[in-house]
Amino acid sequence: MKRASIKDIARIAEVSVATVSYVLNRKEGSRISEATRKKVFEVAENINYTPNKIARSLKMSKSKLIGLIVADISNDFYSNIARNIEDEAMKLGYTLLIGSCDENPEKFRKLTELFSEQQVDGMIIAPVVDSDEAINKLIREEYPVVTIDRYLKNVSLPGVMINNAEISEYICDHLVSRKFDEIIYVGYDTELPHLLDRQDGFDRRISESGISAKRILIGIHTIAEEIPVKLKENIDLSKRTAVYFSSNKLGIAGLRYLIDSNIKVPEDLSVVAFDETEAYYLFPTEISFVQQPLTDMAKESVNLLDSQISNYTPDGKRVTLNARFMERGSVE
Repeated sequence: MKRASIKDIARIAEVSVATVSYVLNRKEGSRISEATRKKVFEVAENINYTPNKIARSLKMSKSKLIGLIVADISNDFYSNIARNIEDEAMKLGYTLLIGSCDENPEKFRKLTELFSEQQVDGMIIAPVVDSDEAINKLIREEYPVVTIDRYLKNVSLPGVMINNAEISEYICDHLVSRKFDEIIYVGYDTELPHLLDRQDGFDRRISESGISAKRILIGIHTIAEEIPVKLKENIDLSKRTAVYFSSNKLGIAGLRYLIDSNIKVPEDLSVVAFDETEAYYLFPTEISFVQQPLTDMAKESVNLLDSQISNYTPDGKRVTLNARFMERGSVE
């Protein structure tokens, strides 16, 4: 007969493998509720679970593993933030496991389960649309979790973000001061709050300016197809126009269209984009961009997670850091 395992207990008790391991192997500093502990022990007894003494002895201490789930590792922002988090985690003795969910909530959920099975001590996550259920499951299991870059309105977790609304207000004010005939905001058709914050900041300022404005919203998964079509429809070169791309992926796709269409920056069109990326430096004109404080974001997120791992107190604290506008030669 096959011996019962902690995976069997987790399945029956409807909790993660990591939660079962924590309950069965750790005697002090528990972050698991008493009701969950009781349920796990009852299931273990009912299925006659007998722990492997060698495995148990290895798991009496923390794993010193933490998981990082990003939205898209191919994005320069997330690859750079992952590298910075890895560096900060190593300073505290942690090894980092990295997963990319490609903006897919089902893949996001599977990554949380995979990291749980790997018995990571906690997770740093960039939430995606419809990832609420997977995150709330981690919260119910009292799992140390910190958000980075993004947040969800209906989920209270410690996290690190930038001043998205304020930096967009600043960009809008900067462009308004240059007396353009028209300013175009290029953003995402999304429910993600941090991206809506960027849009709202721009909208507030432009509505007060009296300058003609357009808003172009692009699907997160259809950037390459939509950008050329919508820019062609909306850019009027007879007007003195500026375009604000609110992410680096939108910016790169937009700059590619401008090159293909032989539209010169800033002679024909002024441009500001979000995030720093090597691609901007390959463009004939240096692009003005919003620089996010990657090192500080990484340090804050790792410290917040380490604090939770040491003493589980998810108070929902969010740290907001300031991004900077790096003015280059793409605005005339």
